Amino acid sequence: MGIDAEVYEKIAELKTSDNRSYYKKLKEAGKMFVRDRIKYLIDEDSFEIEDGLFARVKEEDFLPSDAVVTLVAKINGKPVAIIANDMTVKAGTWGIKTIEKIMRMQELASRRKIPLIYMIDSAGARLNEQFDTFIDRRHAGNIFYNTARLSGKIPQIALVFGPSPAGSAYLPALCDFVVMVDKNASVYLGSPRMAEMATGEKVSMEDMGGARMHNTVSGLGDKLVETEKEALDAAKKYLNYMPQNWEEKVPLIEPIEPVVGKKIEDLVPSNQRVPMDMYPVIEQLVDKDSFFEFKKEYAKEIITGFSRIGGRAIGIVANQAKIKGGVLFPESAEKAAHFISLCDAYNIPLLFLVDLPGFMVGSTVEKKAIIRRGARMLSTVANATVPRISVIVRKAYGAGYVVMSGASMQPDACIALPQAQPAVMGPEAAVNAMYFNKIQAIEDPEERQQYINEQREKYNDDINVWSAASQLYIDDVVPGDRLRKDLISRFELYCANRDILENISTKKTVIRRG
Repeated sequence: MGIDAEVYEKIAELKTSDNRSYYKKLKEAGKMFVRDRIKYLIDEDSFEIEDGLFARVKEEDFLPSDAVVTLVAKINGKPVAIIANDMTVKAGTWGIKTIEKIMRMQELASRRKIPLIYMIDSAGARLNEQFDTFIDRRHAGNIFYNTARLSGKIPQIALVFGPSPAGSAYLPALCDFVVMVDKNASVYLGSPRMAEMATGEKVSMEDMGGARMHNTVSGLGDKLVETEKEALDAAKKYLNYMPQNWEEKVPLIEPIEPVVGKKIEDLVPSNQRVPMDMYPVIEQLVDKDSFFEFKKEYAKEIITGFSRIGGRAIGIVANQAKIKGGVLFPESAEKAAHFISLCDAYNIPLLFLVDLPGFMVGSTVEKKAIIRRGARMLSTVANATVPRISVIVRKAYGAGYVVMSGASMQPDACIALPQAQPAVMGPEAAVNAMYFNKIQAIEDPEERQQYINEQREKYNDDINVWSAASQLYIDDVVPGDRLRKDLISRFELYCANRDILENISTKKTVIRRG
């Protein structure tokens, strides 16, 4: 056999799943072989530059590439770095060269300023190699150091296909965008068995750190999917809304008009107390089929997602009055702050669609740090350097108006639909606060209600949109059928000649989840 043929034979041995006995069990669970995942994800005609293929080939045990594939290939026509655990090799655990390969690919992605995708499917660190992998400067902890330092510089995506336990649980937590496969993915600091030993708690793996729990309760997950191919598709779609790095902008594409549906004026009830569904409004504003929701299953009273408007990538933050009246809770404030910081890091303009009565009140939310978490949202909005447009769709009361990029937060524009109603509080609460004693003094119930209604009408007259527009508190009142066109023109204006390296010493944004 020639020397070249020997190399090709060795490559084939390392890249196949045929010699991995454990793969049969994984396949029954609906899991793809690591290299099949990569093949599905990358462009069909892409180059592949893989380093470390032959790592630990001379080991007594069969450890192909030391359980991790690290390479650069093209996705959507652009180079992307990939780090993918191989569950068929010692359950994807991290060994000496696994860690070195991961760090080298992180460093390459940083130098080349290209996105980085982690395909996570690992049982954690190899305990029998811990003294060679845990303590030194080039040991496992350095992976998390690198991930944190790369935050806001290059897009980092975590696709969680299986377990991500103990210390490695911080890897997805440090990434910008986390996709989890339902029923297979799990992220936890301590396993159910460990929790029972330490605290006596008996809990299932799903309740401890399952994909659905993290997407609905903890907020760690950003997208929940049913299959691995859906996860890979989500990564490709997400990259369409991202630049290669923080020094670039997302390219414009050809716009596609939205599907003709109900007019916005018909979608927005004038009665502020009637719950309104914000999704159809979004559909009428953005390019057809371009809305890509972020954290759909978590804190549903606020909607966050990427979209295109006139071919331009934007981020949308919108109140959803159909869920809890659109009131901001600690979780929704944190969700919004995370998304806003993500858009700000990668030069993606922001559109706020406002329809909320304010922040939730009460001892329960105070104990959940609503002030601190609300302040984080406020601070994130105030420090965002990307173009921001706030549209008051209906009610915009109190501090809720402020954190939704109201005029006091210095957006590029604060405009309103004719139904808009900006105020410190709604008519019901305001009248009760101002006239409580007088209302209680009226003994006749009918007379009392008549007085309340009269005061509410007066208050409504004071807070309608024309009062705010007359005082130049808002920049424009826009008819619903003109809103999309106006937004396209405004984003074009506000994005033109905007120096993304402006205030370079303070511009760097770190993506924070909580």
